[in-house]
Amino acid sequence: MNRRLEGSGMTSRRTRERMIARIREQGVRNQAVLDVMLKTPRHIFVEEAFASRAYEDMPLPIGFNQTISQPYIVARMTELLLEKGPRAKVLEVGTGSGYQTAVLCQLTKLVYSVERIYPLQQRARRCLQDLQLRNVRLKHSDGNWGWEDYAPYDGILVTAAPAETPQALLEQLAPGGVLVMPVGDGRDQILQRITRTESSFEVEELEPVIFVPLLGGLVDRSA
Repeated sequence: MNRRLEGSGMTSRRTRERMIARIREQGVRNQAVLDVMLKTPRHIFVEEAFASRAYEDMPLPIGFNQTISQPYIVARMTELLLEKGPRAKVLEVGTGSGYQTAVLCQLTKLVYSVERIYPLQQRARRCLQDLQLRNVRLKHSDGNWGWEDYAPYDGILVTAAPAETPQALLEQLAPGGVLVMPVGDGRDQILQRITRTESSFEVEELEPVIFVPLLGGLVDRSA
């Protein structure tokens, strides 16, 4: 691993180990998730000015009024996605920085990730390439639409909050599949896990969260 990926000082392995200890204290128990987050260099997914804060348990700005989620939330959502069994094909709605994408790539067979803000998608692509993660396909698209071409998915993870669950995402979830997402307006959001059965959808409301809103429309290359 090159020195940029390996990190030093506030981005060193010791700092990452403290981050993992905090996540474990907050209740995350999936050891595979914790192991992947320990080895994934979160600092490369944030702007250089914020690199020294990359392993603090807080969201950080990544531009375009978007954030990289706090480490606990990344771990928690990933754990919820995998808790009922492995997920071979996962759709991520909101590539953002690419950090959550990188975690998913190391825990699932194939990740499809959509992002409406083109410059963010391109920055995330470079980070994923630096980590040599090749089991991912990226698309510049409105996340409310999902990615119908490769549906159904046995896991969907959404990194922004709609007022209500987009119908397209429910339709693209395979029977037995799990959808993890925040739902709600402003600060009145709840993290949900939706499991598709043969005949309906089972909804679990888990904990209050705060995410940026899931917006429609595209931000193009010239932004």
